[in-house]
Amino acid sequence: MFIGYARVSSQEQNLALQHDALSNEGCTKIYDDKISGSKVSREGLNMAIEVLRKGDTLVVWKLDRLARSLKHLMEVVSTLDKKGVNFKSITDQIDTSTPSGRFFFHVMGSLSEMERDLLIERTKAGLKAAKANGRIGGRKRKMTDSKLESAKKLLESGLLPKDVAQNLGISVPTLYRWIPSASRFNHINNS
Repeated sequence: MFIGYARVSSQEQNLALQHDALSNEGCTKIYDDKISGSKVSREGLNMAIEVLRKGDTLVVWKLDRLARSLKHLMEVVSTLDKKGVNFKSITDQIDTSTPSGRFFFHVMGSLSEMERDLLIERTKAGLKAAKANGRIGGRKRKMTDSKLESAKKLLESGLLPKDVAQNLGISVPTLYRWIPSASRFNHINNS
């Protein structure tokens, strides 16, 4: 059985062109969404995938109607493949029920994996270069040297740790992390 899926990005757009193309392709049921392609979870797509059975084919008018990113496209097609369902894009002339269609998706999958690996490699290289230049990643420290000195003096003067933390604009756990003995001051003050 051929199951169609159509999508437009906004309520004002019309699904008629896609519905006609899917019907001409032999789709007995057509599910659709009026939602941005960047949304991964779509009610119509989820329903279409749910009703598909082994040997069925999900048909779309064009690849970008199904997914906006290569990663999402590969995830959807992989889900279909695990169910034994084929995929067909009318305009792009892709059909995974054919050897050339399956080959196309294997190549796309390899490209997607390579893209992910290159991104990881570039990120690691960037972090290494930043470290070599004396920059450390992450957020800036909340507890500066001057705040640390002030915290010690305030605690020694008998101020409660929660008041010291509030005074310095930090949390009590941050205060305890930087001055572990601050918990001793708390016990002294509470005695």
